[in-house]
Amino acid sequence: MTQKLVAGLEPPYYTAVFTSLRPDAPEGYAETAARMEERVKGIPGFLGYEAARTPGGISITVAYFRDLDALDSWRLDTEHLAAKAQGREHWYESYSVHIGKVERSYGFARH
Repeated sequence: MTQKLVAGLEPPYYTAVFTSLRPDAPEGYAETAARMEERVKGIPGFLGYEAARTPGGISITVAYFRDLDALDSWRLDTEHLAAKAQGREHWYESYSVHIGKVERSYGFARH
C-alpha cells in the first residue's frame, strides 16, 4: 500500500496519536484494521491518517479530526470499541494514545 502524507489542513484540528507494540501479522489483525479504516473514513470530520511501523513491531498511527465531536464519534464507535478490546486481549503488547489540538501546521513537498 502506498500512503501519502496528509497535507493542507487548516488549523485548528485534533490528532489522535496511537503508538503500539505488537507482533508481526497476528491472526485477524489485518482484516480488523481494514474494517476500522473503512469505519473511520465514514465519520463526519475525519480528515485522514498517517501510519508507520518499524521492523521491531513499534507502530505509530496519527489520525486527524476536525473537532472533538468527530474524535469522540470515533472513540465511541461500537465496532472500534470491540476492536480495541480484541487488541488488548490478543494483539498488543502495549499501546498509548495521545490526543492533541493542532494550532499551527505547515509542510514541504519536492515537486
